[in-house]
Amino acid sequence: MHKSSWKSRRHGRRSQRQNPRLRQHRPNESYHDCVDRCNTGAQQGPQDSDHGDGEAPSTSTSTAGSSSVPDLPGYYFDPEKNRYFRLLPGHNNCNPLTKEGIQQKAMEHKRLQLLEEEDRQTKKITRMGFNATSLLQKSKLGFLNAISYCRLAHELRVSCMQRKKVQVHSSDPSALASDRFNLIMADTNSDRLFTVNDVKVGGSKYGIISLRGLKTPTLRVHMHENLYFTNRKVNSVCWASLNHLDSHILLCLMGIAETPGCATLLPASLFVNSHPAGDRPGMLCSFRIPGAWSCAWSSNIQANNCFSTGLSRWVLVTNVVTGHRLSFGTSSDVLAQQFAVMTPLLFNGCRSGEIFAIDIRCRNQGNNWKATSLFHDSPVTSVKVLQEEQCLVASDMAGKIKLWDLRTTKCVRQYEGHVNEYARLPLHVHEEEGVLVAVGQDCYTRIWSLRDTHLLRTIPSPHPTSRTNIPSVAFSSRLGGVRGAPGLLMAVQQDLYYFTYS
Repeated sequence: MHKSSWKSRRHGRRSQRQNPRLRQHRPNESYHDCVDRCNTGAQQGPQDSDHGDGEAPSTSTSTAGSSSVPDLPGYYFDPEKNRYFRLLPGHNNCNPLTKEGIQQKAMEHKRLQLLEEEDRQTKKITRMGFNATSLLQKSKLGFLNAISYCRLAHELRVSCMQRKKVQVHSSDPSALASDRFNLIMADTNSDRLFTVNDVKVGGSKYGIISLRGLKTPTLRVHMHENLYFTNRKVNSVCWASLNHLDSHILLCLMGIAETPGCATLLPASLFVNSHPAGDRPGMLCSFRIPGAWSCAWSSNIQANNCFSTGLSRWVLVTNVVTGHRLSFGTSSDVLAQQFAVMTPLLFNGCRSGEIFAIDIRCRNQGNNWKATSLFHDSPVTSVKVLQEEQCLVASDMAGKIKLWDLRTTKCVRQYEGHVNEYARLPLHVHEEEGVLVAVGQDCYTRIWSLRDTHLLRTIPSPHPTSRTNIPSVAFSSRLGGVRGAPGLLMAVQQDLYYFTYS
């Protein structure tokens, strides 16, 4: 017996065990002959059901949720052409058929379908039997108090938000056409957006968008820029209240070559016309803090004028005025941080999956500074402390979003549907509106009810899905200030979109 024939028979026997439809083949039939026979059988369709078990033709599990067509190793079943095709390696072949390309095509097809449904369906139902009429009737009959009525009204309006494109004006219109949005972050009053844009030639550029012109039907906003430019990656960013509320922006920059990483306090007044009248230009402060993964500004009176940075196996708390610094050793990289307001605690989320709180009154004395300790099964990417500071919401790199009770240190709720594998993606918690917002690695923006974990809305990206084009969002019931309108802002590539409550 020839060696090639023996290999073919051994390959055929292994394929039989994996695929029941290939078990009954002729003794000298090769694996590729079996594939051809499966293609012939798949193309016969339902009209040959008298020779089989009456099953209808189906698609492969790689493109559909359920299927009776076997998944052959090295082959792909195309439901449109109703036959198998060989998968090619992802090299420089002309138009190779790869598994990644097939998955990307299926994801893009799904995204376009959802976008078409979003544009066609103006009224969506978040819960069965839940609409504006029933909500108003229950309120009049006294079945709902004011807080519950406002929360349910927000849920109803969120489900009906419509996408509209915002016109962004700048002193350099050519830059707007080429620079891509990397991050947007609204301030406390939701009347400004801090933006980080990736420049085409390399590096990053910062700007502040005033939202006071965000009014229908024009939807025009202006981006204020300055000459501050860096070619270093921004690891983390947050608003800082040093001189007054949101007077500065705290940036954690990675080191490059011989330049070490640093934490920089960038005054918002450096951006032209973006600061209140009479506000003097602030001073730019930079602190040499290499390798910072995360940062947080303290609004706690016991840590006044302080910010924290999460490093590899360290947490640093720095006083901006005095320069005094506290350090706390950890066993893992600190990827997320947030200060509590009423209690002197700093919450940290680690790559190891641990979430712990630091009592900032301990001043490095002994090992008693850990006040709380919770655990996820994968790296924690975001932590958000709720207003009463009895609960905490955290997300991780396995796509899990959990609500923790800090008094019992137990998980009390879990929000399903989030997609994440390795990215540091933020969470947006809005207790007043009763919603939780997160963008997954699949580029879908999901909105849940904070109270009962119900998924209210799934919004596809207006642009093709890509791991490098994950949208950045900002949600508020007062976009544009106190008299602003509620809605969601989404920045993706060079475009800014406004999802209005109308």
